[in-house]
Amino acid sequence: MKLRLKILLLAAVPLLVALAAITVAVYVQGLQLAQREKQVVESAWLASKESELRHYVSLAYSAVAPLQATGDDEATRQKALELLAQMEFGHDGYFFVYDLQGKNLMHPRQPELVGQDLWNLRDTRGQAVIQNLLAAARQGGQQGEVVHYLWEKPSTHQTVEKLGYVVVLDRWGWMLGTGIYLDDVEQALVRIDAAAQANIRSMFAWVAGIAVVSILFVAACGLALNISDHRQSDAKLRLMAQQVVRSQEDERARLSRELHDGISQVLVSIKLSVEAARERLRQAPPAEPQAHAHIDKPLGGALDRLNTAVGEVRRISHNLRPTLLDDLGLPAALEHLGREFAIPSTDGAPPLAVRLSTTGQPVKLPDAYATALFRVTQEALTNVIRHARATRADMTLAYSAHDLRLTITDDGRGFDYAQVQEDPRRGIGLRNMRERLNALSGNLSFHSSQQGTTLQAWLPLPPAALPPTAPPPTAPPPSTSPA
Repeated sequence: MKLRLKILLLAAVPLLVALAAITVAVYVQGLQLAQREKQVVESAWLASKESELRHYVSLAYSAVAPLQATGDDEATRQKALELLAQMEFGHDGYFFVYDLQGKNLMHPRQPELVGQDLWNLRDTRGQAVIQNLLAAARQGGQQGEVVHYLWEKPSTHQTVEKLGYVVVLDRWGWMLGTGIYLDDVEQALVRIDAAAQANIRSMFAWVAGIAVVSILFVAACGLALNISDHRQSDAKLRLMAQQVVRSQEDERARLSRELHDGISQVLVSIKLSVEAARERLRQAPPAEPQAHAHIDKPLGGALDRLNTAVGEVRRISHNLRPTLLDDLGLPAALEHLGREFAIPSTDGAPPLAVRLSTTGQPVKLPDAYATALFRVTQEALTNVIRHARATRADMTLAYSAHDLRLTITDDGRGFDYAQVQEDPRRGIGLRNMRERLNALSGNLSFHSSQQGTTLQAWLPLPPAALPPTAPPPTAPPPSTSPA
């Protein structure tokens, strides 16, 4: 695993774990808080409803108290029942009256129950409803008592839980009571639970959004760091490539000077000494024919070998660093290079007819620019001789106000650039040419087919070589061919 990926995971994984732990903790705490909120709301609601029912019963008791004081006859009791039947609160709020034996005396919402003995009435749970109400009423007396039971709700005709409050009217032997249905409370609690769940989902959405933003931020920082590192690495590689090329050229120049100024001069002096010795042998009688043969023999003689050695040393010196490049400039060096490639080689390859044409106004180029174009031309013509089997190569050196283009076109058999790139043993020369130009902010493009290959090298002119009014250099459009 790469170091950058490890760093990214080291930054992202703890963040995700922390967010997950926070989410779980907040979720658990949210559920517990919602449960406690429901309990508190339910307790407060029931307490308020119990107080409300107590006030309702106290009000009803106060309404029938004057009638109790006036008498105990049947007409007075009937008048009290009628008064209680008219007292209502809400659509499902009413009073009911039973005697102490379980007989219903008044029920405004269910008149069919009036006069029935409901002592043995049981709800769906099997609880004796009236008996429990009477027991609670007897226990509370005139102070009243709260009781929970199941009863049919008039508005929905469904049996739901009801909170009742009952008292005993001792003088008449009645149980007076009222109540509220708790399904409204349950609906309120359901709404509270739904609101809590919505808050929890909203919290999850916020946490997920924060997690996504955080991960994107970490990824963006990692990408920016990666891009920055790549740029720094590319800059260092380009600088290193420039230093390598510069050191190579410096070493080539040093070796060229050593060969030209040292070994070449020694060989020339030896040649002159041998020529002087030959003349003395000729003039000194009697001349030795065999000694003259060792010196003047056309193939294998001392002078012939010295001439060959001097020529080879000069050729090597020129290949290492052509003196024409420093003395007469790039066009002259390219013309001389073309003439060298026009000489038939010893490996049987046909001679190459090279023609150079120059357009624009030549300018003085720095050593690095001239050397780069010279080496590109040298490598390109070498490839033409070795691989293309071409007979003609045209070179065009085009100077403009802000850049320099070198175009080399041959009539060879071309090559497959993709195939060359896939083979690690091939394409080294192409990569070297590209690296030389890239080090100077230039580029290299190819167009190869069975009819030949066209190579174009582009370099921006350095500031020292630009005319005062020249616009800034711009790179040519990218080639459609592989390069």
